[in-house]
Amino acid sequence: MLVAAALAGLAERVVVVERDELPVAPAPRKGLPQARHAHMLWSGGVRALEELLPGVTAELRAAGARRAPVTTDMVVLSAHGWFRRWPESHHVLLAGRDLFDATVRARVLADERVELLDGTEVLELVGSSEAVTGVRVRGRDGRERTLDAGLVVDASGRGSGAPRWLTELGLPAPEQREVDSGLAYASRLYLAPEQARDGFPVVNVQSDARGDGPGRAGFLLPIENGRWIVTLNGTRGGEPTSANASGDDFARFAREELRHPLIGQLLDRAEPLSDVAFTRTTVNRRYFYERMPAWPDHFTVLGDALAAYNPVYGHGLAVGAQSAVILRDVVRRHGWGAPGVSRRVQKAVARPVGAAWDLATGQDVFYPGATEEGPTGRDRLVAAYVDRLMYTATGNGRIARRVTDVTSLERRAEVLLAPSVLLAALVGPLKATLAEPPLTAEELKAAGIQ
Repeated sequence: MLVAAALAGLAERVVVVERDELPVAPAPRKGLPQARHAHMLWSGGVRALEELLPGVTAELRAAGARRAPVTTDMVVLSAHGWFRRWPESHHVLLAGRDLFDATVRARVLADERVELLDGTEVLELVGSSEAVTGVRVRGRDGRERTLDAGLVVDASGRGSGAPRWLTELGLPAPEQREVDSGLAYASRLYLAPEQARDGFPVVNVQSDARGDGPGRAGFLLPIENGRWIVTLNGTRGGEPTSANASGDDFARFAREELRHPLIGQLLDRAEPLSDVAFTRTTVNRRYFYERMPAWPDHFTVLGDALAAYNPVYGHGLAVGAQSAVILRDVVRRHGWGAPGVSRRVQKAVARPVGAAWDLATGQDVFYPGATEEGPTGRDRLVAAYVDRLMYTATGNGRIARRVTDVTSLERRAEVLLAPSVLLAALVGPLKATLAEPPLTAEELKAAGIQ
């Protein structure tokens, strides 16, 4: 939908081909099972979203989405201890995925230049290795036809057929890399205690990738309508409760298996609203299309179809939004249909894609079995420095700000190599590590655990 928004001002007609039959109101759909798990949009993504659809942030907030300042409204246990709640540096937007999708979809489809073909499946690209001219599709009635197009954008997600489609056109298979931490996800919706339904902070108990055993983590996100969505996760040998297990085991895992029982304590006083949703679709997978020796004109790949990340880091939505802005800007700058524009897009989007990729795989690569070859020397060097920065950030607000500059996808990782940051990392935290979660007395009382 954001790609359609990006192109609507540059083309006479934009056709969105969608396999699912899309709901009108916020509701689950078959092709998006991960919608039952926690989602958030980092500020770098919020900026891109607002650039594409001015005013949509206000619409989301009016519908109940939460704006949570980073790190002011975040209670986070890192591998090195509890982070302090520093003054706001950036923010995240919190809502259920169904609300995110429905709000954006309504705005995009209100544009008369955008046409939706839902219940329709893309079968193959039409054209040659030099240029794509359209796609072959099959509608809900089973009939096949060709849609001609001046530009085809594949934003079809993890199940993208682009690698196969390109080889069918006579191009070589793309280079790809996978980093699979073995993470399994379990999520459940709760109604927060009445006094904690407005303004309660995000709670995140992180794993410690430095240990020999599996990593276990959890986070609680306050979303619309006074609800909490809680996601628990664990790597191989430390997986959380499955969808077939009881809700009691979900809360037990939060109390007993995480590095601190805070999330479990909060759940003991909240009302379950859903069954437990479970997934293992968490592998990091990236296609390096920008390195292809040849690339067809009038075709580009964005979003999870280009690079899919372990969802625990929350970067997929933000990178998708930033990539749509880049698509718009490159096409606008070089002209619709100009030779080589698609290749320019593919190389340009590699920047935000690579930034999020490094953030995700820099930690996941250290879990046993994540890759066949194990961490590289570069992986180990970068991880050691980032580990030192995270330790420093527990007691140094300036370094915490620099770290969130990068994790929010607002600045590139090079800011972490500035001389002042290197010196601060050498010195370490300026304040002692907190021994207890930094919840206020009012928050504890509101949650019913004081």
